[in-house]
Amino acid sequence: MTSSPTRSPLRRLTARGRDEPHRVASPLELFFDLCFVVAIAQAGVALVHAIAEGHAGEGILNYAMVFFAIWWAWMNFTWFSSAYDNDDALYRVVTLVQIAGVLVLAAGVSRAFDDHEFLAVLLGYVIMRLALIAQWLRVARSSEGAERTMALRYAFGVLLCQVGWLGLLVLPEGGRAWVFLVMAVLEMCVPPFAERDHPTSWHPHHIAERYGLFTIIVLGETIAAATVAVKSGLDENDALDELLPIAMGGLLIIFAAWWIYFVVPIHGRLRSNKQAFLWGYGHYLVFASAAAIGAGLEVAVEQAVGKAHISTLAASAAVTLPTALYLLTVWGLHSRYFKVGIAQQLVLPVTALLVICCTFLGDWAVPAAGIVATLAVVTGTTLTARMAAREGEEQVRAA
Repeated sequence: MTSSPTRSPLRRLTARGRDEPHRVASPLELFFDLCFVVAIAQAGVALVHAIAEGHAGEGILNYAMVFFAIWWAWMNFTWFSSAYDNDDALYRVVTLVQIAGVLVLAAGVSRAFDDHEFLAVLLGYVIMRLALIAQWLRVARSSEGAERTMALRYAFGVLLCQVGWLGLLVLPEGGRAWVFLVMAVLEMCVPPFAERDHPTSWHPHHIAERYGLFTIIVLGETIAAATVAVKSGLDENDALDELLPIAMGGLLIIFAAWWIYFVVPIHGRLRSNKQAFLWGYGHYLVFASAAAIGAGLEVAVEQAVGKAHISTLAASAAVTLPTALYLLTVWGLHSRYFKVGIAQQLVLPVTALLVICCTFLGDWAVPAAGIVATLAVVTGTTLTARMAAREGEEQVRAA
């Protein structure tokens, strides 16, 4: 029996094949995702407090900014690793530095929401982005020609954006929203600019799996947050009658969210950079709304037991609006490409509208939204089964 050759701890950071067989998420990538969800959980907790105290507008704006930092760093790592993960010692160390950055960011989330102090959030973001720059410089050193130019464009584009983010620290508070908007757009322009002459060799199956796994983790965190909120409400107020409908409705919403996302095989549509960029960028809304559903359920629980200083209508909207946004975004990004006929196409948009209408049902808003989401799954499954049956009958007749 011969032993396998020992792999060098340091290797050239060269592109992997887009058609590489059996490409799956690595243990390091899964660890990366779990650590990022820590930051998402902190953002969700801060959003709950802001909405419960009647500062929904301000809380949503801060949530959007913090979540963008988390999502963008995660997304850049995900696409980079799909194309260049060589799993050597230096790659692992730099990835762990990125994880440390998101933990610094997570530690500063509460201060960003409560005191409008973004120093820790920005510091964590800069740590993650500088680590990514180091990876792109490794690619540039290991490549030549158009690929080297692409890597250098990424490195310098990301670096210039970090300078722009300093505006969050030096500009007056009233201008921060505009700085965020401008810098977010500039950040998202870096990949199309860098890859205009030489696209990276990201792997469609791997990317689809990575996004799917992160969706599962975010939905799992949503369930965990809602469960803790319900448990706290029961322990402190013994309000089973008020909390049970919210718990059941929330569970139905999350189950339906999982079902709707994974009912179609999206990797087949990721054929070009244009399709991939639109799909990947659109997941900002998918991830943010999925996490916000959990925050909304916490708000609904706190309102039901008298801890939130908001109306029933506002608490209901905290659940129904992100649910509707999730449904519409998932439909727009990939579900609609697999729907045949107007009936199938209308299921998710109509469901989103009905979920919004549930907002006005008072204490029964959340369970009603859960039932509507469940009926959407049943309706979609039934329509698909009927279409498959008709196609089977037509094939039999043709034979």
